Amino acid sequence: MVMVFYGSNGKSNPVSMENKVEHQTENQITYDIHLPSDLGMLYKVRLGLQSLENTISQLSLRHFKIQNTSTLDTFSLTINKTLPLSSNGDRWIEFPIQWPLKEALSVVTYHLTVFSINILNERNLVHMTACIYGTHGDTGDRSLLQSWQNVQQGEKNESFLVMVDAVDLGELEKIVLLISSKTDCKLGIKKLHVQEAAREHPIYVFEVNEEFSVNANKPKIQREIQRSFVIRGETQKNDIDNNLNKEGSKLKNLTEYTIKVYTGSKRGAGTDANVHIILFGNEDKSEVFQLSQSLEHQNPFERGKVDTFKIRTKKLGSLRSIEIGHDGKGFANGWFLEKVEITDAVQNSVHCFNCNRSVDQSVITLYMLFSF
Repeated sequence: MVMVFYGSNGKSNPVSMENKVEHQTENQITYDIHLPSDLGMLYKVRLGLQSLENTISQLSLRHFKIQNTSTLDTFSLTINKTLPLSSNGDRWIEFPIQWPLKEALSVVTYHLTVFSINILNERNLVHMTACIYGTHGDTGDRSLLQSWQNVQQGEKNESFLVMVDAVDLGELEKIVLLISSKTDCKLGIKKLHVQEAAREHPIYVFEVNEEFSVNANKPKIQREIQRSFVIRGETQKNDIDNNLNKEGSKLKNLTEYTIKVYTGSKRGAGTDANVHIILFGNEDKSEVFQLSQSLEHQNPFERGKVDTFKIRTKKLGSLRSIEIGHDGKGFANGWFLEKVEITDAVQNSVHCFNCNRSVDQSVITLYMLFSF
């Protein structure tokens, strides 16, 4: 069993209850856990099963009680549910924490509709999860292919509905998709719609319009999809049309960059850490990009290898510098970076950033050496 605690200042890492039993009776288990002091006032708990690989595993929950051992503030709730939930196969439940004199959030059922191509045909081999983010936190990774409703399947188009129960997320902001497969396949996702089950509006629209090439021997594909626009009712049709026009203009203003990363040939030059990059131009800077899906190699940043990545971001103007670094994770996390070459597809120009030194866990800034 795993718990995630959400506070006014953020959320905890998943807390595994394994080896944390303080004492146990026939119908009650007490755990002693230590949460970061900077979480702030706790407002919700997500509780679930670490894995569903063992289909026999079930967890019957009757009552939940949490007490701050310093202040003795106590919250208790009757749950009476069994995980995984029989209604939709979800392995997580969420509930708000209502402290004295504090207003608690409500639990909401969200309808997430996936408009796709070929996913239902591959559903027995594909694993896909979505994490919905809002102003009040996130849902954590929820399975999209375990159970669905309102399936519509045509020759080229399909859609299906997934229900997600979560504490009120507030205004929805983005969705992070994780896709993996037991076999090589191509999956097309057009868009995602999210709305509260009890309300016709608002409908949050997340445009994807991407065909994913899923490789069974490569890591999971991760995509962060920002909210495209919100349908708030017929009275706001003009606003919706304006938003669509704005989003179309944004797509036209995107620039594609091809990034070639050269790892040195010295002994121990490669790294298993997670590498990220930021591009700086004379007009703007890009968001942070994780360089994880190399076009050449399953394991990027190996000794003496060149890895190619493609990104799309807003127009930055002429490239001036980059920031590149890694998180220090993995057994071999030291990395000798030779250089980075970036091709601007719009201007058809190549920019070279030399490094020729080791990159530790901190970020380094490289300035353009030359372009052609």
